[in-house]
Amino acid sequence: MIRKKNSNIQKKNKQPKKDINSFNDLLPMMEKSDDFKHLILGSTKNIEIFYYQSLINMEKIEVSLFGKLEDAKVDNLDVLENLLPFSEAEITEDIKIIEEKLLTGFIAVKFINNSQNVLLIPAKFEADRDVSQPEIEFSVLGPKLAFIEDLNTNINLIRKRIKLPQLHVKSLQVGKITKTDISIVFIDGIANPDNVDIIEQRISAVEYDQIMDSSFIAQMISDNSQSPFPQLMDTERPDRVSSALVEGKIAIVVDGSPHVLIAPTTLVEFFASYEDYFLSWHIASAFRIIRIFAVIFSVLITPMYVAVLTYHYHIVPGDLLGTLISSRKDIPFPPILEALILELTIELLREAGARLPTKIGQTIGIVGGIVIGTAAVEAGLTSNVLLILIALAALASFTTPIYRMGNTIRLLRFPFIIFAQMWGLIGIFISIMFLITHLLRLTSLGRPFLEPLYPPRWRDFKDAVIRLPFSVQGARPIITTPKDKNRINLARTNAKRARRK
Repeated sequence: MIRKKNSNIQKKNKQPKKDINSFNDLLPMMEKSDDFKHLILGSTKNIEIFYYQSLINMEKIEVSLFGKLEDAKVDNLDVLENLLPFSEAEITEDIKIIEEKLLTGFIAVKFINNSQNVLLIPAKFEADRDVSQPEIEFSVLGPKLAFIEDLNTNINLIRKRIKLPQLHVKSLQVGKITKTDISIVFIDGIANPDNVDIIEQRISAVEYDQIMDSSFIAQMISDNSQSPFPQLMDTERPDRVSSALVEGKIAIVVDGSPHVLIAPTTLVEFFASYEDYFLSWHIASAFRIIRIFAVIFSVLITPMYVAVLTYHYHIVPGDLLGTLISSRKDIPFPPILEALILELTIELLREAGARLPTKIGQTIGIVGGIVIGTAAVEAGLTSNVLLILIALAALASFTTPIYRMGNTIRLLRFPFIIFAQMWGLIGIFISIMFLITHLLRLTSLGRPFLEPLYPPRWRDFKDAVIRLPFSVQGARPIITTPKDKNRINLARTNAKRARRK
C-alpha cells in the first residue's frame, strides 16, 4: 500500500505543468507572492489593476493613476489610455510581454468583463544611487563622473558626450532567470559592422541562468576564457568609453553594473590612464613608460632575488653581496620559502584591506605592513633586503590603471618564482618565453592582443607605449578596422600647412 501511495505521489509530481497562454493562466502564479496586488477600481467597479508593490513608485501612482481610475466611467482600454497621462503606456494581449512588463515595474489594467487585452502603464520605482566620482580610475584632471548601476543612466552619460544620431544602441536580454538587459553601443559609420555582429552573436549565444554584472559577460564572450589576461577592457569612466567609441570600438553596457566593457582592446591599453590625454604628450609618455617598467619590475624582482641567491650569487657585486649575506645570516629558510612567505603576507594584507570598511582597511594596510614587516625581520624569518624588494614590487603593481590587469600581474609572480627556484635565471627566461607565446596567441574579437607590438603597426605606435601630440594622430587605430579611418580632415590640415610654409 505504501508503494502505491508513493507511486501515485510521483505520478502527480511528474504531471506536466499547464501551459500559460493567457493572462488568466499567469495570474494564479503571481498571486502566490505577497507583494503582488490585485485591486478593483472604477465608478462601477469594472476596472482591475495588477502590480508588484515592491517594483512600482506608489507615491507617483496614487496621485496620477488611482484617482483617475476611481472616477473613470469608460469600458474601453483605448479610451482609458487617452485619459491617462502616460506616454509609454501600451495595450497588448501577448502574455510574454505582460509578464516581462509586470516584472520590470509596470501596472496591468484591464476590464473585468472584457477580452484578454491589458493596458500596461510604466510605474518603475527608481532606487539607484546618484552619479558620483570614479573610485578605481580616479584622476586629478578631467571629468569626475562615473557610471552607476542603471542602464539608461549609463547610456545617457555616453550620449551627453557623443551628440550624434549615428550613435546606435542594440538591446539584448540575457539570463534565463535574471533576464538582464544588455546594450551594445557603437557609432554607425565608424565601427566595423563585423565587430558589432561578433559581439551580438556571442552575447545572444550565452545560456546561463544569471547575469549579475558585466564581469559575467566579459568571461563568457572572451576569445580565450582560460587566460588570466582580460581581453575586454572594463571601465567606470564615461569619457573613456566615449573616446573608445569615437575610435571605432564597441561598448557593452549591462544593467546593474557600474562598469562598461570595451572591445576590441590591446595589452598596452591596460597601462594607459585616461588622464594621460589631459597632460602634455611629453609628461603622458613618461608616465606610460614608468608604468610599463613598474609592471616588469613587479613581476621579475622577486624571482630574480630567488634565482640569484640560489644559483647565481657570483654575479652580485662584492659590496652588495656582503650586504645580502649579512641580512640572511640568521634566516633559517631558503630564499624560495622566504619569498613565498612575504608574498603571501602582502596578499593577505591586501585582501584584508580591500574587504574591510574603507577607514579600517587603510589602517590595517599601513599598520599591519609596518608591524608584520618589522616583526618578521627582527624574528629572523626574512631579510630586510627582500622585505624592501617585495614592498616595492607591491607598490609597482598598483600603477596599472585597470584593476583587473593589476590582479593578473599579482598572479604572474608566483609561477616566475617557482621556475626561478627550479632553474635559476634560465627558469625566468623560460617563464618569459611561455608568457610571450601565450600573449602572441591571445586575441580580442579576433584581433591580435599584442598589437601594435606584434604584428608591428607603426601607425598605432603614436598612442601606445608613448603618446604623441594630437596633431599627428590623424588616423584611428588599425585594430578596430574602422569604416572611417581618419579623425582629422586631411585636406584642410594639408592646406593649413601649405599656408604656413
